[in-house]
Amino acid sequence: MYMRDLQQKLGGEMVGEVNQPLTGVGTIRSATPTQITFLANSRYRSDLAASRAGAVILGAADRDLTPLPRLVVANPYVCFARVAQLFSPPPLYASGVHPSAIIHAGARVPESASVAEHVSIGRGAVIGEGARIGPGCILGDEVSVGAHTCLVARVTIYARCSIGARGIIHAGVVIGADGFGFAPDFSEGDGGWAKIPQVGRVVIGDDCEIGANTSIDRGAIDDTVLGNDVKIDNQVQIGHNCVIGDHTIICGCVGIAGSSTIGRRVMMGGGSGVVGHLEICDGAVVSAMTLVTKSITEPGMYTGSMPLMKHADWLRNVVHVRRLGALADALKRTAGSK
Repeated sequence: MYMRDLQQKLGGEMVGEVNQPLTGVGTIRSATPTQITFLANSRYRSDLAASRAGAVILGAADRDLTPLPRLVVANPYVCFARVAQLFSPPPLYASGVHPSAIIHAGARVPESASVAEHVSIGRGAVIGEGARIGPGCILGDEVSVGAHTCLVARVTIYARCSIGARGIIHAGVVIGADGFGFAPDFSEGDGGWAKIPQVGRVVIGDDCEIGANTSIDRGAIDDTVLGNDVKIDNQVQIGHNCVIGDHTIICGCVGIAGSSTIGRRVMMGGGSGVVGHLEICDGAVVSAMTLVTKSITEPGMYTGSMPLMKHADWLRNVVHVRRLGALADALKRTAGSK
């Protein structure tokens, strides 16, 4: 693929042309003469002069930083993503059903779908046109999988849950397991925990991607709902009755307790957490390792974790934090005595 091909498909200003076809993408430091790289962060400008890349994608402000053939665009990072898609299209799977798959007679699987080895599809399930059900997936009764959605492998979808079109569900994902709902019954001493039946569903919109080994629990009464274009990283836990808005992105190891409502275009950093029954407004950004203990009502960036420091400094600072209450009381007493 030449620069003119990329410019024709993606737009932008083409400056120069490569001498040999481009075969893929690479970083500024590692790209070879047959790869195209990108510059989206000013901290890497100094690396561009030494780059061996065949071409570069960059913004108008950096247009003249290099003699390399270049594609000048408004958003270099997004353009790089589109170029990478051109060089790495999704795999094509042969349609049909593997002989080892078990499909209930009442399920609907179109001829265009691809059903791999050792798949189980329950009664009343509906698979969309061109969908891929990878090896070892288990789909319960009345599950719905949208057109051209790919369940990579060993995905488990409990009964009545629904996934929209063009989704990617990675290996080990569990959708629709029981939410963690128990009522305490210790009124007479011994007692125990009474299980609350989880009768809702999980409903996932179109164009969503869910990372490996993520769990999304079904609703207790109402559904757990993910909007369109929601992107979830690996090993995320989403509790029952959560509602997550369109275009929200959730990084790895996030935990969201039940009945939380996350708005549109929210970004949640890795390892952050949300206690139950809270709301996070549209456009909020939650930093990594932050615990959200109250609702966020205004867009912006929120951080609740202590930054990295030497351990000895951390110990001293924690001691000071523990004394803040006493210090505040002392200041009040001093102010009151004047």
